[in-house]
Order: sequence, then C-alpha cells, then structure tokens
Amino acid sequence: MTVWKYPKRDEWKVIMARPQMDLISLSRTVSDILESVRCEGDDALRRYEKQFDRVVLDALQVTPAEMEEGIAAVPESLKKAIRQAIDNIRKFHASQAIEVKKVETTPGVWCWQKPVGIEKVGLYVPGGTAPLFSTVLMLAVPARLAGCHEIVMCTPPGKEGKIAPAILYAARETGIDRIFKLGGVQAIGAMAFGTESVPQVYKIFGPGNRYVMAAKQQVSMQGVAIDMPAGPSEVMIVADSGADVRFLAADFLSQAEHGADSQSILLTTDRRIADLFPAEIERQLDRLPRREWVEKSLSHSSVVLLERETDLADFVNAYAPEHLIVHRTDAEEWASAIVNAGSVFLGYYTPESAGDYASGTNHTLPTSGYAKSYSGVNLDSFTRKITFQQISSEGLKNLGPVIEKMAEAERLEAHKEAVTVRLQSIHS
Repeated sequence: MTVWKYPKRDEWKVIMARPQMDLISLSRTVSDILESVRCEGDDALRRYEKQFDRVVLDALQVTPAEMEEGIAAVPESLKKAIRQAIDNIRKFHASQAIEVKKVETTPGVWCWQKPVGIEKVGLYVPGGTAPLFSTVLMLAVPARLAGCHEIVMCTPPGKEGKIAPAILYAARETGIDRIFKLGGVQAIGAMAFGTESVPQVYKIFGPGNRYVMAAKQQVSMQGVAIDMPAGPSEVMIVADSGADVRFLAADFLSQAEHGADSQSILLTTDRRIADLFPAEIERQLDRLPRREWVEKSLSHSSVVLLERETDLADFVNAYAPEHLIVHRTDAEEWASAIVNAGSVFLGYYTPESAGDYASGTNHTLPTSGYAKSYSGVNLDSFTRKITFQQISSEGLKNLGPVIEKMAEAERLEAHKEAVTVRLQSIHS
C-alpha cells in the first residue's frame, strides 16, 4: 500500500491508475474462447469448465435434485437473512417503477411511454474463491419486478461439480430455476450465442473479473446487450478528523478481499488519520482468512493525504469510484458535490457491506471509471421503454401543417404526403 502525502495535481493521474494487464492478450484470449463456444456449443463449454474450473461435467444444468440437496444444506439463520435482504431489495427497486402518463403535447395529440420487461435475460453470478449468492438477489429481484419472461443464470461450479448451496437457495427464493454450471468467458458466450443446453438471451447482467468484463464488452458488439462494464471491485473512502480509523480500515479491507485486482483508496486532509491508518490495516489484516488475496490488492491501493478540503471532491469525481464511503460529520451535505460515483455510503455507520447485501440498493455497479457515464443496475436496466402516440382528426389539423412544412424543408415528399392525404380526407 502506497501512502501519498500532499501530491500535486499532476500526480493524481498516477495515483488513480487502475491495476493494468496486457489488454491485447486479454482480448485475444477472450475472443478465442467466445468463438469456440459459438462454433462448438456444449462441447466447448465442457472443455473450458475442465480447463478453468477443474471439473468434468456430464450435465450443464442444475437438476431439481441438486437444487433440493443444496437448499437443505443452507442454515436456517442464513435463509432468514436472505429473505430479509430480498424484502429490502424488492422494496427499493419496486419504488423505481414509473407511472405510465399520457401527455397531450398539442390539442388532439397524445404521447406516452410504457416500460416493458426484456423478454430473455442472462444473469452471471461470480463463484470461484467467493460464491456471491448476494448477486443472485441483486439481479433476479429487479428482473422479476420488471416482468422478464425468461431468466437464465450461470455460475461457476466447485471442484465437485456442485453450485454453492446459498446460491441455489437465493435462486429458489427469487424464482430462478434455469441454472447452469458455467463460469468465466464461456458462461458469457453461452448466454450470448446459445448452445444445445443454454438458451440465448437478449441482455446479460452481472459483475466479474477482467475476463468476464472483456467477454461482455465483446458480445455487446455482436448483438447482445449488457448492463455495463463491471470488472474488479473498487472503493474510495473520504475521511475527516472525526473518523474512526478502525472503521476506515475495515471498509478498506472489505473491498480488497474481493480479489487480487481490486483497489481501495483512502482520501483525507487529516495527517493523524493518514499516519495511523497503515498500522490499523496490518492489525486487521492478520485476522483475515483471505490474506493472500488482500495483500495483492493492497499492492495497488493507496492512502492519499490532500492539503485542501476542496481537493477531496475533485479527486473523487476524477476517479469516479464504484463505491464511495463518506466518513464525515457533514456527509450528506459534502456528497452533494459528487457527480461521478456508482453508489455512495454516507456517515460513520454506513459500511459498504450494507449495499453489498441487504440495505436494498443494488451492488452491481460500474467500475474502472465507468461511473462517469453508466448507472448501476436498477429496475430500468431490465426494461425497454416503448413510446406510443395517438392523434385525432382535430389533432392532425393542428399539427399537420407543422409536419408538412418540416418534411418539405428536408425534401422528403412522401413524409409530407402521408400527412397531406389525411388532411384532404378530413376537409372533404
């Protein structure tokens, strides 16, 4: 972990740099896997599952018996927690539904917009070192609320060829029953192109590592929509002099444990906080079972001591973090200056973990600076909005001459005639 004390603005770009890797090699690898899945279907999926997840699969889809076996293994206390989280997530996302409202733009001319659920969607749920059953909730709940008819889920199996029990329970509680034992690039390819076992979908959702993000971006150029570029997790923490260094370190490490390419950055203008923080990180790090992963993440994480309060918001907006935690007494007021962030957590007692699991907001968020141009997953993500319009004869009399004049100016005579013939009929 690097500690930067009073860096100049021309050094900020270096501090903000995300972990890098060979993008050319990454793109080529991803492209090769996707093409194999497109051409070979299930055979390619089984081959890549053996290569990457170290498992030999006879059937790719989770069977009803496997579902029941997995669900039975989930402790009742966790089941209760999952149900509470589902309730909160459903409440928050249901509040995002828009009312269909007809607007009379000109007398006799009515326009409106209606949201319609995307018919076929694919959900990617990361597994590997940490099966993220919470992602099932974040994707399946709004998909159901939006009215998506066909929902397919892919998640990596363990070495015994089984899906984590909590993932299966979360799927059952959110109404997902088409689950495939697939991870990584091959899972994205299967949902994008369809295979003998996996149905093709219209839009793919879910976070993942760099390979998954690259795969989503590549299939998005081949006719399949994606939610957003969502790669390695990241957090930025802003702290004032009243912040508890224990809370800061816990928040910092909570993102670092996501994976070796995650990134955490602490911003403060308080020198005492900056000086105490590294030792507190070491103290808490000793208690974490995923220490190896966390240490790799810390190698490209930073503490940044800034000179001026006004620099803090500028730094945040330039970085555009996936998660922003504001440890300040004036958190809500201060955050009004933030325009680039995926999800913001205000105050000393609002850990990012709340959004990851159960407060109700969605944890599928833009990373790598994409928060400057993308929103996190929400109810709208699972819908299309179709516009409607209806014009009465009186309405066409009112608006028709405007349309005729504009079509004539663009030299599109057929457009003009489509109005003129109706006006002549009305006047005859």
